Amino acid sequence: MCSWAGLTPRHRESDTVARRGHLTKQGSKLVRWAAVAAVQHAPVSTPMRAYRNRIEACRGTEARNIAKAAAARKLLTLVYYGLRDGEVRCVTRQDRG
Repeated sequence: MCSWAGLTPRHRESDTVARRGHLTKQGSKLVRWAAVAAVQHAPVSTPMRAYRNRIEACRGTEARNIAKAAAARKLLTLVYYGLRDGEVRCVTRQDRG
């Protein structure tokens, strides 16, 4: 699903040399836009915002777009598993009572 949205890194390989590049952006522009917009407008208390903030903290504030793309890729991965299994287990809240 991430590849379909164009949120995977470019990968070129020849013999022993592998080159990894920027996002391919070869896919559905609408799905890519929706995933990035969902991550941008996520409330502060959500796991996606925490994941995005963690990447920004590691890579610096200049890497905000990298953090958005990584969080969007993770969101699409969760959507895929949710469609496949019928539930998304890692974002369900546990009772602390």
